[in-house]
Amino acid sequence: MFKGKTILVTGGAGSFGKRLVKTLCKRYDPKKVIVYSRDEGKHFDLRAELDAPALRLFIGDVRDIERLNQAMRGVDLVVHAAALKQVPAAEYNPMECLKTNVHGAENVINSALLNDVPKVIALSTDKAANPVNLYGASKLAADKLFVAGNNVSGGHPTRLSVVRYGNVAGSRGSVVPFFKQRLRDGRDLPITDEKMTRFWITLQQGVEFVIRSFERMQGGEIFVPKIPSMRILDLVAALDPDAPTRTTGIRPGEKLQEVLCPADDSHLVLEFEDHYVIRPSIKFYDLDVDYSVNPLNERGRPVDPGWEYNSRDNPHFLTVEELRRLDEEVEG
Repeated sequence: MFKGKTILVTGGAGSFGKRLVKTLCKRYDPKKVIVYSRDEGKHFDLRAELDAPALRLFIGDVRDIERLNQAMRGVDLVVHAAALKQVPAAEYNPMECLKTNVHGAENVINSALLNDVPKVIALSTDKAANPVNLYGASKLAADKLFVAGNNVSGGHPTRLSVVRYGNVAGSRGSVVPFFKQRLRDGRDLPITDEKMTRFWITLQQGVEFVIRSFERMQGGEIFVPKIPSMRILDLVAALDPDAPTRTTGIRPGEKLQEVLCPADDSHLVLEFEDHYVIRPSIKFYDLDVDYSVNPLNERGRPVDPGWEYNSRDNPHFLTVEELRRLDEEVEG
């Protein structure tokens, strides 16, 4: 799938992108891995960390369609990971969020179609399911754009899909580095609500799921991994059981629980052994796909009407010890 191929990663110098780029270069012998992002400092750091002949560093912004068109020439696979992700920042800077997350997504789709890129996967978030904040709403709009992009491909070979998962342990902006810094500073840990739960996945697990999704994708589906949940107080106990905490209340645009597959989409969801697929709600004019069987010959079955995949009712919760081990793994 990746050997000898040219892969472009938007936001490739961020937490997820960097891990994906390193995995591709070290494991799959690609022809080129193009990192497309606007942060020259992170480019410098990545070049210092990864001495790989396949690595190419392109300074560019997904808001810039002309630069995207240049970067996508001859590309076989695209992972669209660039986004403005901070919920409070999006609430206070709404137009900047929309320019990157919605218009940037549109640019990636149009550039991929123009350059006949065979496969594109966009990264989404649990906050795009039943969104209550602008970040989630912008990512839902991006998801819809990528799904519908398969309907405007015409004679182009381009197929577009989405991967949606929850909070990434240890990523930039994650609560874990924030809590650890406060603990180092001898400060208390602010808890928005003691009943808060979140889906939990490591960077490497997210990378592996995206890589596998390229092999599974047919175009138009949203892939959702089966991942555990965690309780915020269990996370605190895993980091420091004696840490002082204080309850601050829900922040603007924040939820108590997160959702990956909403009940309103249950009629579209297929359950596979280790993941779910949300089928497109629209009918494609030139793409007739049986999503219950993927190219790996894995078979899915419909879920019950009204079923929902949320972090509160998830059957798998991480224990304090499991959270501690995951944290050690991330740090290692």
